[in-house]
Amino acid sequence: MSTLLVLATPVSAQDEGPLLTIRRGDFMCELPGTAMTAAGIRQPSEDFAILQGSIYTTTAGRGSYLASGDQIRMTSGPKAGQRYRRVSDATLRKLTADGRDTDLRCIRTVLNNR
Repeated sequence: MSTLLVLATPVSAQDEGPLLTIRRGDFMCELPGTAMTAAGIRQPSEDFAILQGSIYTTTAGRGSYLASGDQIRMTSGPKAGQRYRRVSDATLRKLTADGRDTDLRCIRTVLNNR
């Protein structure tokens, strides 16, 4: 019985917050548009899908990620080393190597926004 309690307890990663998973779905990535263009300029080469557990996939292959607090780090696969900040359950912002936001945002799609 105590083993079950240990497994149900959130695990922390160096004070960054509890380890999490991201909701499953396809993430379509885009750069912001301007008044002269569309609201968002798609970047299909940045797209990915979150599968079960901590697995993601792209057109180039599969990998794993680690989510802790509002930070997501791709730990293996074609996006290994890339990092994102969770803005909401449906929006991620890609980060630079030193942790600053980039303009690239990735939005989880659902049937009515594909």
